[in-house]
Amino acid sequence: MSTLYIRDVPADVTVTLKERAAARGQSLSAYLVQELTLTARRPTNEQIVARLRDRPTESGATHEQIIAARDEGRR
Repeated sequence: MSTLYIRDVPADVTVTLKERAAARGQSLSAYLVQELTLTARRPTNEQIVARLRDRPTESGATHEQIIAARDEGRR
């Protein structure tokens, strides 16, 4: 496991993070490890776009089917 040092964190941000950690019954360090882990595991926008581009286009409803279903709901 690595150790990170973060400099120049604004005071109001520090207060908010400490409050959130306390609300969960965690130390600031444990809270930040959890939050950083969630952030690092979340795909980037570029990764999401790449996944969408790689999806087969023949699966799912066609544009026409979507429009027809929308219009059917309006009648």
